[in-house]
Amino acid sequence: MKKNDFFYSLPPERIAQTPAEPRDSSRLLVYDRKTGKTEHRIFRDLPEYLRAGDLLVRNDTRVLNMRLDGRKATGGRVELLLLKRRDLRTWEVLVKPGKNALPGTRAFFFKAARPESPSKENRPTEKENKDRDCELQATVLDKLPGGCRLVRFEYEGVFEDILKRVGGVPLPHYIKKAADPERYNTVYAKTDGSAAAPTAGLHFTPELLQSITDIGARFADITLNVGLGTFRPVKAENIEEHEMHAEFFTLDGETARAVNTAKADGRRVIAVGTTSVRALESAAKNGRRKTEDGKCADNLLEPFEGDTSIFIYPPYEFKIPDALITNFHLPESTLLMLVSAFLSQGGEDGRRIALDLYETAVREGYRFFSFGDAMLIL
Repeated sequence: MKKNDFFYSLPPERIAQTPAEPRDSSRLLVYDRKTGKTEHRIFRDLPEYLRAGDLLVRNDTRVLNMRLDGRKATGGRVELLLLKRRDLRTWEVLVKPGKNALPGTRAFFFKAARPESPSKENRPTEKENKDRDCELQATVLDKLPGGCRLVRFEYEGVFEDILKRVGGVPLPHYIKKAADPERYNTVYAKTDGSAAAPTAGLHFTPELLQSITDIGARFADITLNVGLGTFRPVKAENIEEHEMHAEFFTLDGETARAVNTAKADGRRVIAVGTTSVRALESAAKNGRRKTEDGKCADNLLEPFEGDTSIFIYPPYEFKIPDALITNFHLPESTLLMLVSAFLSQGGEDGRRIALDLYETAVREGYRFFSFGDAMLIL
């Protein structure tokens, strides 16, 4: 399939710049794959489409302040976007500007607002940088594929606490306004590590979570650290040639048992967001359990911890999720391709259905992307 098979036209004013308030007042487009019926609702109406026994799998990752603005030893400005932790002090990062970010380059990050760029004759020395309320220092160790760098940090204390003081939220490029870090997290976020939010979960409120529990549905958590690679465009014309970014995830024994039991009982597993889909399908791909007769049973999960670079596009036979809650995604993105595959149920018409639904959403005034409205696919 071609990348431009997943293109659609979106007016700029349909890109949400701020989240809905309250969270569950966002709109919800409901699509039934069996009947082809489309409904336009509000997200707080979600419990009307759920039933006792449903298992909603959500991503409990928390977005860190992973954008760092600071100074190089020469005094010039530098920005680091943290992508992936290698060990306690070593990270893969994107550096802006990256042209001169050679091994040995040093940068300094401060709790106070960064000063104006000094003139050449007034640039601070490296010692002066260290002495000026510097909370975090970084040294480029190596150049990595894709324009990334391997960086080692020097600091005292807890790294995550330092990020809260010196870092900022790495919002997607299409959001032009600053956001409250807590508003760019789900209300159930608890595990630090993401550079971007699992946005399908941003619509839930504590009250809505309780309403869902009250009808007899249950929640299970996975943790997938969303990287900035999720926003990287597909460059290959033939999507089969696209190299998917890797993301770290954990699916523990409790969630594996909950999903396995639900599938065995014929109850629905509902993925909250594309990150939950990727984790579930990756764990199903990696986890194979032997039955009593010695054969391997597909579609059962084992606890799993590691990277996934799974790339889902039509046609794809899903092993775990029976329904999906998701936002509206960028044209020609891997996320739109995943949604198209889910709409196709293993066939190849999901792309057409997805583009028709997106055209409807544009016409009906839905808001798109990270802070936008949601879709429920049954």
